[in-house]
Amino acid sequence: MVTVEATKAREGFSDLLNQVRYGSDRVRIVRRGKDVAVLVSVEDARFLEMFEDHFDIAAAGKALANPKNKTRIRWEKVKKDLGL
Repeated sequence: MVTVEATKAREGFSDLLNQVRYGSDRVRIVRRGKDVAVLVSVEDARFLEMFEDHFDIAAAGKALANPKNKTRIRWEKVKKDLGL
């Protein structure tokens, strides 16, 4: 993984995009020595989303199978609590 300072990333953003898209590289962007972001290809992002979905589904199945989770929350309350 290539590491680039945020100021350099801003200056060479187009080149970094090409590096990620065509070179299959990942780019870690740092500011003041601390990681702030990673630029990845669309394929990598899709893989990460599938990976997250897999674990979310597994966690939901586990929660639904747990007999202690019998309390139901009304959808209206969930939306209100989330500000939707």
